[in-house]
Amino acid sequence: MSIISNISWMTTAAWKRNRDVFLLTWKTNFIPPFLEPILYLLAMGLGFGVLIKGGVQVHGVDVSYLQFLGPSLVAITIMYGAFFECTYGSFVRMHYQKTFDAMIATPLTIEDVIAAEMLWGATKSFINGTIVLLIIAIAGLASFPGLIFIPIIAFLAGLMFASMAMLFTALVPNLDSFNFPFYLLITPMFLFSGTFFPLNVLPSWVQDVAYTLPLTHCTDLVRDLCFNYFGTNDLISLGYVAVMTVILFVASIYLMKKRLIK
Repeated sequence: MSIISNISWMTTAAWKRNRDVFLLTWKTNFIPPFLEPILYLLAMGLGFGVLIKGGVQVHGVDVSYLQFLGPSLVAITIMYGAFFECTYGSFVRMHYQKTFDAMIATPLTIEDVIAAEMLWGATKSFINGTIVLLIIAIAGLASFPGLIFIPIIAFLAGLMFASMAMLFTALVPNLDSFNFPFYLLITPMFLFSGTFFPLNVLPSWVQDVAYTLPLTHCTDLVRDLCFNYFGTNDLISLGYVAVMTVILFVASIYLMKKRLIK
């Protein structure tokens, strides 16, 4: 618990530094999250979706493939926003730009700097996820009142993915090594977390593995809220996100502190 107790209100100062850099390059930060879901909706929803006859079942209700896909794009964006920010982004700030060294030379503690990185990763998930949410809402793929709770899920799940990413940043020796978690963890989650097809079409053992993956629970929460549904399974998913976030957050600070002190 001493790790958490060393985090102070000054974490916000490091968070603001990342925010200011983000605002200086807002065009390159806002345009990709805006265009990417539109391309996915056109290619996968309108292109591939016409091949799926009869739609897809969500909680016993038949919906179009486009309605099934839209919430998935929000969940995927949440994962990618935090993961890339706290892997490649954090590694560059730590190793090449020496930003961490400069901040630690101030009254900020190491824990403040690391916590700020993960909170900023969650903020990127919140921003990017909300942009995609607005697009699918305009397309009629999400409705009130459920969609107003999705930005909260975006931040909470974003903090989970940011903490996971920071864990890898604490362990990898160089930028190229991020290929391992990306292709061995992020890509399988992208494909097998109920994002592009219902999990119940898979063998039971694959479904069991899928429900150990963080993106599966994030996708379920976002999709159910888009359909104004919240049941027992969503409470389980919310609990999963909360527990994983705490574990990964504390572990990341511990390992990153060891790396920075070394």
